[in-house]
Amino acid sequence: MGKKLLNIIKYALLLAFSGALMVYAVRGQDLSRIGQYMREANYFWMGLTMILSALGYFSRGYRWKMQLDAAGQKASFWEVYHAMMVGYLANLVLPRMGEVIRCSVLRRNGGVPVQVGLGSVITERVIDVFVLFCLLGATLMLDFNKFWAFTVDKILGGGATVDAMSRNRTPLLIAAGIAVVLGLSVLWALVRNLERLRQNALFNRLFNFLRGLLAGVFSIRRIENKWLFLFHTFFTWLVYFLMDYLAFFAFPETYNLGWRAGLAALTFGAVGMAAPVSGGIGTFHLLVQSILLAFGISPEAGIAYALVVHGAQTLLVVLMGGISFVVSMLKTGKGLRGLTEEPLLDETAVVADVE
Repeated sequence: MGKKLLNIIKYALLLAFSGALMVYAVRGQDLSRIGQYMREANYFWMGLTMILSALGYFSRGYRWKMQLDAAGQKASFWEVYHAMMVGYLANLVLPRMGEVIRCSVLRRNGGVPVQVGLGSVITERVIDVFVLFCLLGATLMLDFNKFWAFTVDKILGGGATVDAMSRNRTPLLIAAGIAVVLGLSVLWALVRNLERLRQNALFNRLFNFLRGLLAGVFSIRRIENKWLFLFHTFFTWLVYFLMDYLAFFAFPETYNLGWRAGLAALTFGAVGMAAPVSGGIGTFHLLVQSILLAFGISPEAGIAYALVVHGAQTLLVVLMGGISFVVSMLKTGKGLRGLTEEPLLDETAVVADVE
C-alpha cells in the first residue's frame, strides 16, 4: 500500500509540474487568439504528418526487431510492434515506464527476456541521444547568433548576467571535481570488494541482469544488414523532421518558416518529449513555443502550433497504442497487472553471449 501511495504521489507531482509549465507557457497571452489560431489551422497538413508518423512507428518497430534478432530472440514483427506501441501509450500516463512495460509485454507475447529487451531499448536510446546531439550541434551552428541573442535576452536576463557567469566559474569547477571524486571512490570500492560481492546471491542476480542488458546493447554489432538498420534510423528521424516542418504550413503565421526552423523545432521538441513527464506535456509546448519565438513567431501562434502538433501525435499514439494494447491483451488473456513488476532479475533467463 505504501509503494502504491508513493507512486500515486510521484505521478501526481509530475502531472502538476506539466500543468504548471502549460500555465507558464500561456501566461499573459490572449487565450481567444490562441483558440482562433487553432480553429483556423489547415488540418490537411496535420493529417499528412499523422500518416508519416504512422510509417515512422512501423519503421521503428522493424528496427527494434532487427536488434532483437541479432540478440538471438526471434519474436515476430507484429509482436515487437504491438509491444512498442503499448509502451508509447503507457508513457502518456506513466513517464519513462513505457520502456519497462513494452519489454514486459514482449516477454509475455514473444518470450523475449525482459533484460534482453531492455538492453536493446538502451541501445535504441543511446543512438537517439547521439542523433539528437548531432542535430542540436547542427541547429546551433546554423543559427548560432539568433539563438545566442535570444538566450542572452530572454533567458539569462541580459549581458550583465552573462558577464557575471563568465567571471566566476569556481562553483562549476568545484561541482565537477566533487562528481569526479565520488565516481572514482565508488569504482574503487567496487573493485576492492569484488570477490566478496561475488558470494552474494543478490549481486549474482544483478550481474546476470547486467549481462542481459549488455546482450541487448551489443546486439547491434551482430545485425546482419547494418545498412538497413541505418536506413530505418535515418527514416525515423526524417519522419520526425517532416512532422514538425510540414505542420508549419497549417498556420499562416508559420507558413514561411524554412527548414532551419523545422530542424530547431524538431531538436528542442525532442528534448521536451524526452523529459520525465507524461507524454512531454508542458516541456514540449514550452520549448517549441520558445524556439519559434526566436524565429519571430508570436507566443500565441507558437503555443497554438505546439498544441496542435502535440495533440495530433498524442491522438495517433492513443489510436495505434490502443489497438496494440487490445491485441496484446487478447493474445495473452492477461491485463495490465504485473507489467511493471516483471522479474527483471530472472536467473533462469537465457542470456546471449556478449563476449
